[in-house]
Amino acid sequence: MAESLIPTTLTLIEEGCRSGQHSGAQIYMAHQGKTIVDMAVGESHDGIMMCPDTLFHWLSSTKPIAAVAIGQLWEKGLLAMDDLVYHHIPEFGIRGKEEISIRHILTHTAGIRGVDVGGFRTPWDETIRRICAMPVEKNWKIGKKAGYHLASSWFILGELIRRLDGRPFNKYVRDEIFLPLEMFDSWIGMPQKEYDHYHHRIGRLYDTGKNEPELTDWHTAASCAWVAPGSHGKGPMRELGRFYEMLLNQGEWKQRRILSPQSIAALTARHRTGIFDHTFQHMIDWGLGFIINSNLYGAETVPYGYGLHSSNRCFGHSGRQSSTAFADPEHDLVVALAFNGTPGERAHNRRIRDVLTAIYEDLGLVD
Repeated sequence: MAESLIPTTLTLIEEGCRSGQHSGAQIYMAHQGKTIVDMAVGESHDGIMMCPDTLFHWLSSTKPIAAVAIGQLWEKGLLAMDDLVYHHIPEFGIRGKEEISIRHILTHTAGIRGVDVGGFRTPWDETIRRICAMPVEKNWKIGKKAGYHLASSWFILGELIRRLDGRPFNKYVRDEIFLPLEMFDSWIGMPQKEYDHYHHRIGRLYDTGKNEPELTDWHTAASCAWVAPGSHGKGPMRELGRFYEMLLNQGEWKQRRILSPQSIAALTARHRTGIFDHTFQHMIDWGLGFIINSNLYGAETVPYGYGLHSSNRCFGHSGRQSSTAFADPEHDLVVALAFNGTPGERAHNRRIRDVLTAIYEDLGLVD
């Protein structure tokens, strides 16, 4: 049924397989509260077929998970969005970072992009120490200048959760978001015993921007165990889609309240508007942890957009040259999509723009 529902979309994905941009993909879609597509295309790796149960690497599509966790603490009165970070993490308040607020972190206007957070063998406390020790970027105007923060600021969000709630970030997210949403196969920081259970289902990610595809190490036990709040979520795309279905359903899933409608409205409103992003080199609007549809700055050129036909209210996030997940309230649509190849920024932005545009056209959601 899915094949007949999105024929142009699947043709584009299959063409990407043939051209070497990726060897497989996973796609989940829900429309008007019902699952309409939950399928996989091509191979995961080594002749093994991709399937809807494959655990995909979400990369930066993980970031809204942390944003919702912060929203939950906000609802509990444990923090305010305009709290200065050092009020909760005192050692953060040095070297120009004294005026950085939680809002600045969530809107990528804090100016702490260049921190070396280490890698998956770097202990959490060492990563936090490095971030706290670093100065604000030179000539950065906090809250006025913008630039996507790949990792550093999301570790700070994770540390805020740890200090205010008492649980490590990965346990908090597992307890308060993944399990209530029945995202049983989703992980940020996968323990070894779980890796032993899941390893045969964990997909591979290839760098396809070179002459020959190069296997990355995202599928290894050490990488899967790393608790990186802004990049290391893993799970079937259907489960990340379920997260957005909850947001589109005013914060509820099967009568379980995850977040209030008021908090969702606040997180997905435009808090950063009309500011040039010095990382992406393009104007992009931001909510609190969510990328808001920025087609008004050039639908053909905006990086990590949601296609040419997405509504102005569309919100979500993408992961490095591979994944995207979002909700479009005006069309009552959720999409979660991932490819297992990273072909380079320009090639991926063209790929994702064309595929997402085709989804709307296939579904007849073109205004």
